[in-house]
Amino acid sequence: MPLPGAHAMLPATDHDEAARMEFVFSFKEHVTKDVAAGNKSVFERRVSPALVRSLGRAPKDRHEVHRVIKHDPYWQMSGSLSRLYQELKQEVGESVAHRRIEELSGRARAIRSGAKHSTLRLDPTVAVPRYQSAVDIHLMPGSYYTDRTADDVTAGAIYDPGVYMFAMGSMGPYNEDMGRAVIKWIKAHRPNFQPRSILDMGCAVGHCTLPYADAFPSAEIHAIDVGAPVLRYAQARAESLGCAIHFSQQNAEATDFSDGYFDLIVSHILLHETSNRAIYSIMRECHRLLSSGGLVLHGEVPFFNQTADPFTAFTRDWSTHYNAEPFWGRLHDMDLRKPAEDAGFDPTNVILDNSTASAVPWLVYGATK
Repeated sequence: MPLPGAHAMLPATDHDEAARMEFVFSFKEHVTKDVAAGNKSVFERRVSPALVRSLGRAPKDRHEVHRVIKHDPYWQMSGSLSRLYQELKQEVGESVAHRRIEELSGRARAIRSGAKHSTLRLDPTVAVPRYQSAVDIHLMPGSYYTDRTADDVTAGAIYDPGVYMFAMGSMGPYNEDMGRAVIKWIKAHRPNFQPRSILDMGCAVGHCTLPYADAFPSAEIHAIDVGAPVLRYAQARAESLGCAIHFSQQNAEATDFSDGYFDLIVSHILLHETSNRAIYSIMRECHRLLSSGGLVLHGEVPFFNQTADPFTAFTRDWSTHYNAEPFWGRLHDMDLRKPAEDAGFDPTNVILDNSTASAVPWLVYGATK
């Protein structure tokens, strides 16, 4: 397994823990590349013919595929192994973090108290929205907002190496690929754009926030999330890497920043973790916060429902049903132009670009004000 980028908050592992992580990494690789590949044959040989017999036609969407294939024993085996991988990843991450949580929390406190670059502002009155609290996103017990101890950083310590394992290293040593992809889009399509102030919404541990400090070194950068544990971890991580980021505990639907404060607002796989209604609220807040001529860009998983065949769309919709991400599929069914226009953005300034690619392709969605 390739190693993630080192920083002061990354949990150390002993021999046995590293071996377990290596096993989980290899297990994911085997399930993804070998086992799951067999589902295409299952679809072509058993599921599609069954649908043609019952419907008198080929399946028209991913939902029709799912209704039949979920009863097939090979798919059940494949899907169970995929679910097991995600559970194992969380279990390994929990065991590593829990053994060191006092040490990591103390390290975060020490870094925070001596910080020269970054800041942290927490607000315990911030309510966790129901689209977060109703499920443990990504099957992570307690999700990303639960405090388990004083000055807790457990969620961050689990998520940071965990997402690296999940992506099998494909998002870069610091899991920063989506941030770099959005920056790449800006450099390609707005080459003269130099934001003075930047906001990252739903930053988690700041994986994708930090590249903006490299790309726009003179900008004032803020990053928000509803989860205190990931923010404590994020601030200490950013500080240890020498990045000047101002973290605060806030809901992207309604922040305390003043009107027109930011020239650039970004997010990275935030929208599919919210809800359809929240996306409208977030876009309205983006419109309020943007300066004249400002730019909002949300990086997301590429849309599949409008472009993929029913079987491929079904495979890409796995997280909706089996990874505690209930709004994943619903986002892909949305016409995202509507939230932008409802927020007050000019329809001619709405951006929906699926073409940019770094290590992996991402959707870029947003608008200029």
